Amino acid sequence: MSTTSTTWMPLRANYSGAGTLLRFILRRERSLLPCWLLGVSALLAFQSLGSQRFYDTPQKLAQLRETMSASAATIAMGGPTRLLDTIGGEIVFEIFAYLAVVVALMNMFLVGRHTRSDEETGRAELLRSARVGRRAPAIAALALAGLADATVVLVIFVTAVGTGLPVGGSLLLGVVTGGVGGTFAAVTAVAAQIFENPRSVYGAVSLTLAAAYVARALGDVGSGTASWVSPIGWGQRSYPYAGDRWWTVLLFAAATLALAAVAFALLDRRDFGAGLLPYGTGRATASWALGSPLGLAWRLQRGSLAGWAVGVFALGAAYGSFADSIEDYLADNPEIAAYLPGGAAEAVDSYLSMTVSIVALLTSAFGVASVLRARGEETAGRAEVILAAPVSRYRWLASHLAVALGGDAFVLATGGFGVGLTYGLTIFDAIQPLRMAGVALAYLPAVWSVAAVAALGIGWTPRAVVAVAWAVFAYCAVALLFAAAFDLPDWFVDASPFTHLPMVPLQTVTAAPMLGVTATALAGFVVGFAGFRRRDAGY
Repeated sequence: MSTTSTTWMPLRANYSGAGTLLRFILRRERSLLPCWLLGVSALLAFQSLGSQRFYDTPQKLAQLRETMSASAATIAMGGPTRLLDTIGGEIVFEIFAYLAVVVALMNMFLVGRHTRSDEETGRAELLRSARVGRRAPAIAALALAGLADATVVLVIFVTAVGTGLPVGGSLLLGVVTGGVGGTFAAVTAVAAQIFENPRSVYGAVSLTLAAAYVARALGDVGSGTASWVSPIGWGQRSYPYAGDRWWTVLLFAAATLALAAVAFALLDRRDFGAGLLPYGTGRATASWALGSPLGLAWRLQRGSLAGWAVGVFALGAAYGSFADSIEDYLADNPEIAAYLPGGAAEAVDSYLSMTVSIVALLTSAFGVASVLRARGEETAGRAEVILAAPVSRYRWLASHLAVALGGDAFVLATGGFGVGLTYGLTIFDAIQPLRMAGVALAYLPAVWSVAAVAALGIGWTPRAVVAVAWAVFAYCAVALLFAAAFDLPDWFVDASPFTHLPMVPLQTVTAAPMLGVTATALAGFVVGFAGFRRRDAGY
């Protein structure tokens, strides 16, 4: 055997089995991945059609540009004002940051689930017992992310062109959005080598994503320099439809390749199943709070709760900073007033009610994720250990639901407080933070109703609960955000629990709808408990 062949054999062994693993994980993702892609397409389609309907003349677009350019808060939320030179650029201004966040999260979960999560659950160890190289799982996960991002490029291109946008800008928009995804796939691969727990990986990547969003916002409001350290900023400053800077694509390629190389270098230097930053040994004895299922459920979910609370607070604060200038904005763009609950006559309260309803919608996403954590504990086999002790099924599930319901109230109030804080600062009214926190809690019955669907699924359709719960959340989002813009039928809108609550602060809170929606949510939880009692745990 030649020296060259001998040298390459260990290298090939590192990669062996990657193709087979890729086919395997593609099969595992065959249900969830299309949902991500459909969501990306829907976001872009809704924004594209809506913007082209609102700003159908150069005069209206010029008015919008003048209004937006005068508001630092709007620029921080949207992007560089150069995008507002064309209708396609205006669409990018409105939606790109959201598309980038969705695609980045998709890549985070794809790579994290098939690297660090598989190591934690023991699935990777089982796979490695076959002819699978050390690097093969990471290669397969990054290849999966690459295929998903290539599909994102295609989906965005087809959606943009299909809604009447130019071909060249549409292709660039798809490429830079996929580039954001590829960059965060590589960031996740690095984090998976550093941390030995999936939640730590997801937390680190989420913080990186938040930092990228903040850096982009600071750069857009300031000199622009900070935007160049953010992948989201690179995408926006490629200026699709408003200049088409193709060279920015090189930034995504360089960052992705460099981070992937770092990830593989770190992978070769750590023990299988461990991270470069291993957890400490912890206390010799458990805290008294862990002596109950409720204490354990709180311990498992407190990090996620804190992250959601901070994120929703920040979003609420961003929206609240714009409330005082909404009257001037509607004066320049009267068509938009038709899509606010109270029109232009009660502009501020209309805007605040819409803003708080978005905060409530995001809170319901936390509620779904929190309830589904119980199902995750069950499928991982950890619930059986708890249930083998003198702990009833009701008590175990009730502990997780209690954390979810209490967390819903906390996240919702925090988001409302954020809206009121910045709004109060602009109008010099110290009572607004508490007022808006109370306003936000008026939406709590609807938030609990969405969580109740997840509880129902855990009880009666456990294997399909993830898809069912998130599908209901997506339906509520469409009914709440796009009913007026797309003239959806009344029956479609009426099935959402958010429809039956008063649009506070625009409308007065009354007891009947609040009690009715709350009773519906409680009934869902009760039926979910009944189903969980009748089935086998872990299935």
